[in-house]
Amino acid sequence: MSSPSLPSQIRDRRARRQRIMVTPEGVALPLSIGSRGARAGALILDLLILSIATLSLSLIIFGTALGTRIEEGLAGLPGSLEFLFVVWSLMWFFAWNGYFMFFEMGPRGATPGKRIVGLRVASRDGGRLTPEAIVARNLLRDVELFLPLVMLLVTPSGDGGAAGWAALLWFLVFLLFPFFNKDSMRAGDLIAGTWVLDAPKQKLAATLSTEGAAADGSSAVTGAAYKFGDDELSIYGEHELQTLERVLRDGRQDAIDAVAETICRKIGWEAGSGDERAFLEAFYAQLRAKLESDMRFGKRKADKFS
Repeated sequence: MSSPSLPSQIRDRRARRQRIMVTPEGVALPLSIGSRGARAGALILDLLILSIATLSLSLIIFGTALGTRIEEGLAGLPGSLEFLFVVWSLMWFFAWNGYFMFFEMGPRGATPGKRIVGLRVASRDGGRLTPEAIVARNLLRDVELFLPLVMLLVTPSGDGGAAGWAALLWFLVFLLFPFFNKDSMRAGDLIAGTWVLDAPKQKLAATLSTEGAAADGSSAVTGAAYKFGDDELSIYGEHELQTLERVLRDGRQDAIDAVAETICRKIGWEAGSGDERAFLEAFYAQLRAKLESDMRFGKRKADKFS
């Protein structure tokens, strides 16, 4: 019996990573879980970027300090070096933890490494990715990655005895946790209620608001022109805008119908059936324009709860 062809195996692996996420609006969105290999690649890239940045900053700090001391004389140099070492340690701590948190709290929900390989962090309940979730998933990284690696280097020497081997096995559970569940989640993802999804680059990201009803000003199906007031547009924020964009790009009619019905119910409209996509295109373009205009005046609406 012949084994499946390589393309079939690839399709099977991709199918196993497909999930359906139901948003708070009740819309079912198809998603793809990021592969373990892609996540490992993203981590390596992020560590490389972080290492280069911190090493460069360290050379600047120590080089500047030593240059100043040489000019003033060598008296008191050891004490200054101790102080600089404390400053460097704090810098590394905040850089290591702040790097991942800062980028994942951004609108893309991804570090530079994740963006390069096409991944992003998302909330498993379909809601907005909260700062609390980002902090929770990142604070466990030392337990999941560095402590197991340290134990792997130290334990084989035999200094820790049976307790050392027990600790190594315990930390390996955290290191290998993504292999113990079908969603490839880290322990930090499990605690924070997040997962890492494929985020393929969209070439049309800047043109959605210039297509269809958004560009023509009226529907090509019914001829209706959709104009929304500030009160109607204020029901949603940036998170809902991203969800709406994803629905329009996916083009699934059932999702488009459900979202259009939800928005009409919220703003008290009766748009009629058969014109849902034009309605959403117009709403998307005007909502995007309003949010961008508000941001220019220092007002930012992260989601409908803001």
